[in-house]
Amino acid sequence: MLNITVISVGKIKEKFLREAAEEYQKRLGRFCALKIIEVKDEPTPDGGSDKEKSAVLKKEGERVMSKIPKGAYVVSLCVEGAQMTSEKFARTLDDLALGGASSVAFIIGGSLGLSEDIKSRSDLRLGFSKMTFPHQLMRVILLEQIYRAFTISKGITYHK
Repeated sequence: MLNITVISVGKIKEKFLREAAEEYQKRLGRFCALKIIEVKDEPTPDGGSDKEKSAVLKKEGERVMSKIPKGAYVVSLCVEGAQMTSEKFARTLDDLALGGASSVAFIIGGSLGLSEDIKSRSDLRLGFSKMTFPHQLMRVILLEQIYRAFTISKGITYHK
């Protein structure tokens, strides 16, 4: 069974998003061992300078880096990452499991995204769209797509 860790900067504040994430966590229990780790987000000053933004990304990146499981295949969610269909994503997870990966860590950045250190540490940069999504909503979208990938791989009709 694949161990999947989702490391996310910040907490989900809205009840409806929390409930959606919890539903997919429950559904994923039959396919993988899932762990959600939330790291503290850094306050971002309105209209902050590039230096201030860089400092925020660095602090958040250090928190994320400390939570990545040893030996994990790291997937960072970033707008410039490779985009793929749900079927290709399912094959990617299958290939990782068949190739001997026992642990995959997905990383969702905060409101400013991810530090270059995290992106450099990543084995895969994954983009869901050219559009920008709130990081809290992105967790729900990611969990749904992981669930969808498992149903595709197992031939369960959810994905149609």
